[in-house]
Amino acid sequence: MSTASGDPNVAKQPAGLEPSSTKALHPGAKEGQRILGLVLIGAAMGIPASVAAWAFLQIVHWLENLLWTDLPDALGHSSPPWYLILGLPICGAAVVALARAFLPGDGGHSPLLGIGGPPTPWQYAPSVLLAAVGTLAFGMVLGPEGPLIAIGSAVGMIVVSMTKLPGPAEGVMANAGSFSAVSALFGGPLVAGVLLLESGLAAGAALLPALLPGLTAAAVGYVIFIGLGNWSGLGSAGLSVPELPHYEHTRILDLVLAIVVGIVAAIVMRVIKSIANRIDDKAETPNSKQKYGVLFLGAIAVGVITLIAQALGATHDEILFSGQSAVPDVLAETSIGILLLIIVAKGLAYAICMGAGFRGGPVFPAILIGVTLATIGCVMFGSSITWAVAVGAAAGMTAGTGLVFSSLTLALLLTGSPGIDALPAAVLAVVAAWLTKAILSERQN
Repeated sequence: MSTASGDPNVAKQPAGLEPSSTKALHPGAKEGQRILGLVLIGAAMGIPASVAAWAFLQIVHWLENLLWTDLPDALGHSSPPWYLILGLPICGAAVVALARAFLPGDGGHSPLLGIGGPPTPWQYAPSVLLAAVGTLAFGMVLGPEGPLIAIGSAVGMIVVSMTKLPGPAEGVMANAGSFSAVSALFGGPLVAGVLLLESGLAAGAALLPALLPGLTAAAVGYVIFIGLGNWSGLGSAGLSVPELPHYEHTRILDLVLAIVVGIVAAIVMRVIKSIANRIDDKAETPNSKQKYGVLFLGAIAVGVITLIAQALGATHDEILFSGQSAVPDVLAETSIGILLLIIVAKGLAYAICMGAGFRGGPVFPAILIGVTLATIGCVMFGSSITWAVAVGAAAGMTAGTGLVFSSLTLALLLTGSPGIDALPAAVLAVVAAWLTKAILSERQN
């Protein structure tokens, strides 16, 4: 899967697509049959891709509970003691090092490259899975979307090898598997479809044949998560914020604050990416001792940062992990000092995890940082927490990935009907974040 991004090294055109052509809008009979065949294969592939994604998420969730809840309980603690907060990330680094050193695929692509990448050969799947488990279950500050995309892509490549599809269709089916795998995580086929559409804007009308199989696979995959008829499905593990109050009566202040949140989110993400790139320069070296030394030092640093933040009033859940489950806790926070502490500590840990060689996705930590920034507006100016979710999630995702429409779609799905009136503010936040990100990138170049 490839994505549009403000970073030139991330934005890629979907595989197998030619430049824009009116032919794609009005395909002939032979081309129509080919597209129909890919759509049917995409629909069938949506099932194994979503099942593989569900199994992966279940494994990560089970191991995370075992390490961070059951193990402290067995040791007589109500929450993880200091030696687990310091020791578990180090153990995770060992798992990631094993995956990258002894299995083909280097654990998947670096989160610094965004949420996209070339098709993942199925032979790389064990390395991706092991590195992702070592990252996510052991508390590293990255999200599950990157490994899920790679897993779905690997399923797509298996289908390609079984059906002997021609070369251009290889990238299309790899994308279809990716979007099926992430459909539940991003709230269903709508966000997955917008991601696919936004990732290929440069392809113009030629994108349409590639869009349909991926969108179909995402829809079928999401049905596997939510259920069909009397069957309740496998269950969704997507980002959600329950019981949000209705946001009504938009204030001029809220629109101005949304612009501020977008600008600040882009600046914060630029600082985080700069730190991560400097760490990456030290880690990406042929010298294996230095590479894995940076990985282990990064794990130690994340643990130390978490302990310091915890001593100052934050919780380990707000600093470690991807940030999905910490959103309600952040929204309930009333201390500006603690919110600033979360941004600094989470941002530093996030930068370390991206640059030191851990494997995961960059989206969810960026969303939490954006929501935390917006929550400061709630504390200082009495804005609604529903406004904070819509504006913060949209600004954070745009600042972290450069995606615009995908960020707005995710913000809409996160807030649902209570947040409809917050969408104008979310649009302003996204525009401000994108423009600031673009200006900062141009100045750096």
